[in-house]
This record gives sequence, C-alpha cells and structure tokens, in this order.
Amino acid sequence: MTWNPRPLGVEDVAVHRRGKGQPLVLVHCLGQSWRFWDVLEPLTDRHEVIAYSLPGHADTPLPAGQYGQDETTAQLKALMEREGIAKAHLAGISMGGSLVQHFAGTHPEMVDRLILCDCTPLYNEESRANWPVRAAIAREKGVAALIPMLMGVFFTPGSVAEDGPNVRHVREVFEACSGEGYALACEWLAMVDAREQAKRITAPTLVMLGSEERAAFKEAAAWMHANIPGSQGVVEVPVAGHASVRERPDFAVAQFRAFLGG
Repeated sequence: MTWNPRPLGVEDVAVHRRGKGQPLVLVHCLGQSWRFWDVLEPLTDRHEVIAYSLPGHADTPLPAGQYGQDETTAQLKALMEREGIAKAHLAGISMGGSLVQHFAGTHPEMVDRLILCDCTPLYNEESRANWPVRAAIAREKGVAALIPMLMGVFFTPGSVAEDGPNVRHVREVFEACSGEGYALACEWLAMVDAREQAKRITAPTLVMLGSEERAAFKEAAAWMHANIPGSQGVVEVPVAGHASVRERPDFAVAQFRAFLGG
C-alpha cells in the first residue's frame, strides 16, 4: 500500500450538538456516521452530546486523499476550537477509539475524561495486512460486498438473527457508505499506532468492549489498561460484539453515566 497522507480541513464538516451540560465528544467507527451514537440520547439531560462523521462518511465529504492519525487529531482539535470547546469528555469506538486515544495523548489539556470502546492503539500484523485488502474490495465492489462479514463482527449471532432496530440501522448505514470513504479509512487503520500517545494520556480513562469481542481486542483492552496511567479498569458489555454500545445501549448509558458522573 502506498502511503501519502494529506491534511484534513474542517470547513465542510458538520458538528451535531444535542443536550446541555459538560460537553461529551463522540467519534464513531469505520463505515458508520455520527448517528451511531443516537442510542446515547438519554445522556443529553446532563451532557451536551457532540458528534461528527469521519472523512468520507455520511455528511462529511470525501477528503482530497489519504489521511493519517496526525491529520485526524489535528482535525478534531480544529473542530473543537471552531465550536468553542476548550475541554470535553471524549469517547470513541473502534476507529473512533483509536483516534481519540491518539488525540488524548497529544492534547491532554483538552480532555476531561476518556472512554475507549472496542478499540486498539495498534492492529496486529495480520489485521494490518488485511486492511488494504478490505479497502480494495470496498473500491471495487462497494461496502455492500463486506456487509455479511461485518454484521457477524459487529453483533452477536442472536442479535443478527433478531434483526432489531439497532442492527438494521448499522446495516443500512453500511449500505449507504461511500466505497472510497470506507477504503481511505481502512488505510488509516492499517497505519495507526497510538501506543506512545496512550502512555501520555492524563485523563481518567474507562476501557469498554463487548464480551464476545475477538481475542485481539481483548488483548488490546488489557494493554490499554496496563499502559494508560489513568485507566480506571476494563468493563465488558455483556452479550455484545464489536458494536457493543449500539448492541446493548442501556448498559452503555449506565456505564457512561457512572464514569462521567452524570
């Protein structure tokens, strides 16, 4: 895979703000959108819940080319400054979790508390080799070609069979996702390495992941807990896969409330 990351702008990035109280900035996972976090709507009674879509996802236009972790961190900083947010709670899932981990170690003064869901600071060798392959499929055949595999990763078999509203939402957003937007994000994931930034995080940090997550993510959760100075522990979301927050929203809301103090 060739690698030529370019800066990301904020001019065309929409930021969606709901509720009132301490700001809580949310960053979603690969192939989804800012609406992934709709299930956290109950938190708007005590927090201003703030979300945006990653480059080339939903209402955020395709970027000019590849982008890396430095570019997404710079973009998030610029977005927070544009929105007048000097400091906030941050939470991210999967790609979003890797991103906010890098951000929190780069700009610790801007982070109050941090929640890392179903993520890793660095993908293992097998995954890093697979991301360009997945990018090529998305470019050639569209994200729809990947959906059968993705649904089995994001949700437990019982949830997939039940096909409830949260499962349908994720599937529909995958179906609408730009193949190029997805591919560029895959390349970001192949290159991300936030291990050094993780060790510089000063915010109290909660690590969450689905109980049915793959072994690599459970190993990553243990690494983050051991290496992030302010880690408060690891919480497993019961009977949940990679989209743990979306699969078990009531549990997630309770954990967010307890950790954020609202």
